[in-house]
Order: sequence, then structure tokens, then C-alpha cells
Amino acid sequence: MALVTGATAGFGQAISRALLQAGWRVIGTGRRADRLEALRAQWPEAFWPLAFDVADRAAAQGALTSLPAAWQDVDLLVNNAGLALGLERADQASLDDWDRMIDTNIRGLATLTRLLLPQMVRRNRGYVINIGSIAGNWPYPGGNVYGATKAFVKQFSQNLRADLAGTAIRVSNVEPGLCGGTEFSNVRFKGDDERAASVYAGVQAISPEDIARIVLWLVQQPPHVNVNRIEVMPVAQSFAPLSVA
Repeated sequence: MALVTGATAGFGQAISRALLQAGWRVIGTGRRADRLEALRAQWPEAFWPLAFDVADRAAAQGALTSLPAAWQDVDLLVNNAGLALGLERADQASLDDWDRMIDTNIRGLATLTRLLLPQMVRRNRGYVINIGSIAGNWPYPGGNVYGATKAFVKQFSQNLRADLAGTAIRVSNVEPGLCGGTEFSNVRFKGDDERAASVYAGVQAISPEDIARIVLWLVQQPPHVNVNRIEVMPVAQSFAPLSVA
């Protein structure tokens, strides 16, 4: 059984659908209960909705405790919930935006992992797949705290592997680049859909379904195979020259 955070849109929804189509039972989390219920209507026996904010530790604990006994043992945790807010320079950025990114991208991911990891260790079975970003590997103007949160995700993933040495539990970090068909830029630019659309104008970006196929491929590898990191960009995206000012 899998638990996918941020299952209401983008990567999380695509990953949930891919797992469901492959025969997994999926617990989907998110803040928009209506979207979770829509998935449950399609897969009433295989999908369980949990509406809460991963940044709220008490809500996360309460939601997991509320699961029926048959939905308690999670073999796969996909930490997908996250967001970017703003693209301003560090001296001009909103502290509220920084707090929200830290709360969701770091605290939320760490909380869900800590809450579900003990049962995996007890059963000596499980897989944690974190959705990072190339922003955690490569700096860019305006990426300040968002990139730092994704660098945390990468290092946290590697440190989990170190802690779990000697167990059968796997950990992978999937690091997408430019991806269209999500709400990422709409959220970053706070509802400015025209600005969000311009990010992908004339570019064949990767899609949520591309990332979902990668997640599905990871879980289909033999149990002795651990893929530590996968960095994924569209062919249209590459590395910029270093800036000199």
C-alpha cells in the first residue's frame, strides 16, 4: 500500500493514478478534499482520501491515526507535497513565503517520514520516495529558499539511507526540472496564470505523467536495488553559463 502526499494535482495526482492502475492501494493526502473524493469515486476500493495539511503535525498525526486497520501498513511513502512561492531576490522576498515553503517542503516531508518510518522498520519492508528538484542541485536567481528546501530533501534522503543501513528499506530522491501541466508556476506567481504560462511557452517540458512513470519504475526494481537519486530535465533544458558581474 502507498501513501502519496499532495495527491490533489500535478505530480501527486499523476503518481497516485499510475500506482492505482498498476494495482496498488493508495492513500492520497492533500488540502482539497473535493479532489481527493473525485479520485475515490474512480477507485472506491483502492483509494483512501486523507484531507489535511502536511505542515500541521497534529493534523498529520490525527489523520494517520484515523486510518482503518486495513489501511495502516504503508509500504511506499511518496513525499510529493511541496511548493515554490515568489521569484524575488533574497533581500526583497516575503518572509511569509519563506516560512510557508520551509513548513511544507521541509517540516511536512520530515514529519510524514518520521511518522511512517517506524512501521517500515518494524516490518523490515518499505520504500520512501521523495520528490526533490533540480533547484536543490543548481542555484538560480530567485530560487533562494525554495532551492534550499530542495537541497534539504536531497540530503535528508541520503541521510535516511545511512540511518537505514542493514534494513531492507529503500530511499530515492527524484529531482525534476522544468515540468508543465502542474500548478507549480501558478502557485509560485500567486494566481498570475499569464506569467505562469510564459514559463513553458514554446517548450516541450516534462509532464507529471513522465515523473509518475519514473516513480512506478523505481518501485518495480528488484528489492536489492536502491536508486539513490534521479535528476530529470526535458531535452529543452540544460545548464546555463556561470554569471560574472
